[in-house]
Amino acid sequence: MPEGPSVRKFHRLASAFVGQQVLKTGGSSKKLCPATLQSLWLQDAQVHGKKLFLRFDAVVGADADEEAGAPGSSQPPEPLQKRARREAAVDPAPEPSEQKTGDGSSRSSELLPRGPGGLVGDSPTAGAQRWLQVHFGLFGSVWVNEFSRAKNANKRGDWRDPVPRLVLHFGSGGFLAFYNCQMSWSPAPAIEPRCDILSEEFHRGQALEALGQPQPVCYTLLDQRYFSGLGNIIKNEALYRARIHPLSLGSLLSPSCLETLVDHVVEFSADWLRGKIQGQRQHTQVYQKEQCPAGHQVLREAFGPPGGLQRLTWWCPQCQPQLPPKELQQLPS
Repeated sequence: MPEGPSVRKFHRLASAFVGQQVLKTGGSSKKLCPATLQSLWLQDAQVHGKKLFLRFDAVVGADADEEAGAPGSSQPPEPLQKRARREAAVDPAPEPSEQKTGDGSSRSSELLPRGPGGLVGDSPTAGAQRWLQVHFGLFGSVWVNEFSRAKNANKRGDWRDPVPRLVLHFGSGGFLAFYNCQMSWSPAPAIEPRCDILSEEFHRGQALEALGQPQPVCYTLLDQRYFSGLGNIIKNEALYRARIHPLSLGSLLSPSCLETLVDHVVEFSADWLRGKIQGQRQHTQVYQKEQCPAGHQVLREAFGPPGGLQRLTWWCPQCQPQLPPKELQQLPS
């Protein structure tokens, strides 16, 4: 599943179309019904952890025109212009399309909303705001102004291009194609930047308190309540860089060890995002490796809480030894 840096990249791609009207739709989704998005205006794009939120408005009447600008205009409302300028200040270069693997075969559990402020069946409610929540699958991706192509043949030997789940064509002539994702209409998202590892408002104190619990730190790192956007790659890489065994109990690690771990979570995530924006390939030190940078053999095993999801974990038993409690407390920062 794409982690925080990848979803931030998708957010940047979608943000380029904020303030534009959807002129044509397509895609393989059956439950979402892509046609319900036709003629709506993309008014906002937000990201939280591993989820992308897109706000669509049916621009009707003077109030809607005030918010979205005059019909036919591709300029976003003033608050969105400010957001776009902030994005451009980070990276003014043109955004390349995301190079991901193709669409999976699993069908999404997309649902249409019911009740006030959403959709009733397939019919839009005039003037209603609606938020499309996009949750990406294992190989989920967003492409801009081009479609994903088959990189190899399937089991039957056919070279079939992946079919996008949703395609949105905008007034500017560009389009977005969404692959291997689950989409559902939702209320306005409750964005909590304090737990988002890529947010400037990420709360280190809250993260450190969570890591200090008497459970393996590899479990806590994947808890989206405290480390939203953190996935298996970041977990493995941060633990290796901090020289901490995945099954070390957080309550037995020294405060300096936990500080170092959080530092590596934030630094690796930020470097990964920066590399994606610049079109660079990701380089890992232990994830899916046979040897660590020091030349030691890397071990792999599935770890997870009892009754919970078991995630493959890569670690170096020499660089990340499983130490007794007394030695854990004395680990250098």
